[in-house]
Amino acid sequence: MNGGGGGGGGAGAAAAASAVREGYLAGKVAVVTGGRGGIGTAVCARFAAEGAAVYATGLSGPAAGADAGAGTEAGAGAETNAGTGAAAHAGAGNDAGAGAAADAGIGTDAGAGAGAAAHAAPAPVAGHVVFHRHDVTSEESTVALMARVSREHGRLDVLVNAAGIEIEKTVEHTSLEEWNRIFAVNVTGTFLTSKHALPLMRRAGGGSIINFGSYDGFIADPNLAAYCATKGAVHALTRAMACDHGPDNIRVNAICPGYVDTPMLKSFFDAKGDAEAASMREEARLVHPLRRYGTPEDMANLVNWLAGDEARYATGQLWVLDGGISAQVQQMRI
Repeated sequence: MNGGGGGGGGAGAAAAASAVREGYLAGKVAVVTGGRGGIGTAVCARFAAEGAAVYATGLSGPAAGADAGAGTEAGAGAETNAGTGAAAHAGAGNDAGAGAAADAGIGTDAGAGAGAAAHAAPAPVAGHVVFHRHDVTSEESTVALMARVSREHGRLDVLVNAAGIEIEKTVEHTSLEEWNRIFAVNVTGTFLTSKHALPLMRRAGGGSIINFGSYDGFIADPNLAAYCATKGAVHALTRAMACDHGPDNIRVNAICPGYVDTPMLKSFFDAKGDAEAASMREEARLVHPLRRYGTPEDMANLVNWLAGDEARYATGQLWVLDGGISAQVQQMRI
């Protein structure tokens, strides 16, 4: 359950900058979809702290022209973002059960954010994040995003497909519209953004694509049928892309979170009602072998490693990052 939203990026990123290897991503250009969500925010902050020039994309963000140095920008907005685990995790930020079409890249924005007027912010430079309005379900919007990256930097080194949404229903109670919507964001969004990023990565001599799967792509939580199906699809797509594009020195991996402490996770528990929320949150925490939830920064640490050259031999892998919860027989209520 990773969910997403909030802000935690800015001040924490600046403080953490001294603790990370300076310049691990220096000279690299990165795009992070769902970049205003809980996990996306942390990823953008970490990338900027490591010296990358970062485009954070989504359907909502700061006012035109806003920019952020060393990850400060990432911090604010709550939105859809990542893709992950158990019930509210999944995919993407705030969107999860809340119906936020906000950052996952859904909605009718499609080409709306594609025009130059929508992207008045200056090009990102090393150590900075800029927001780009982008609907991951729209090919027009995605082409416009990559055209901007090409125009401003001429290359792309890292793509993080962190936009996603969640629907908490069984198959029987999921409408066809809901089914198509979650696949459009979680699967088609990953496909479209990767498709149009590949030529820019090839131009750069290689690159790293990091998708967000979920531990729910391996095992299933109740009432997440459509979500689980999308994450299984992302896992398969990740491996297929790794095989296809490895000869171009383009690595493709997926991070598969479990429960991540974000506003999306809070929304999941809150939906259970006041009487149950606190007890279920504690019960879920204690079932983890590490006795804690993951944090957006935990996810960003692994994303950061996969983005850089230390992971140059890592591709086609599904990296489960769930605090050990999938390693044991579960004994809790969901």
